Amino acid sequence: MTDQSDPQDTTPGELRSPFSSVPIEITISVGKARPLIRDLLKMGKNAVLPLDKRVDDAVELYVGERLIARGELEELDGEQQGQLAVRLTEVADLQDGLG
Repeated sequence: MTDQSDPQDTTPGELRSPFSSVPIEITISVGKARPLIRDLLKMGKNAVLPLDKRVDDAVELYVGERLIARGELEELDGEQQGQLAVRLTEVADLQDGLG
């Protein structure tokens, strides 16, 4: 049996699998709000819902319910100017989670 791997491929062995090219959805959490139901029912257009985070606080990245990383929001430049992105500052050990 011959090795069919690409000699230019620098992907670690554990990442070379049929599943490595399957896209996943990552949810970015910027904060939570906990209004009373009566206050929520009164809200309309242009209402402001305060979050438990500040603008410069870290955001959290989740796959499903699992926290996988933290990062900082930033705006892209160039052709993608105005688009939001996340710069990772902390990445979970997927075996043990994020501390």
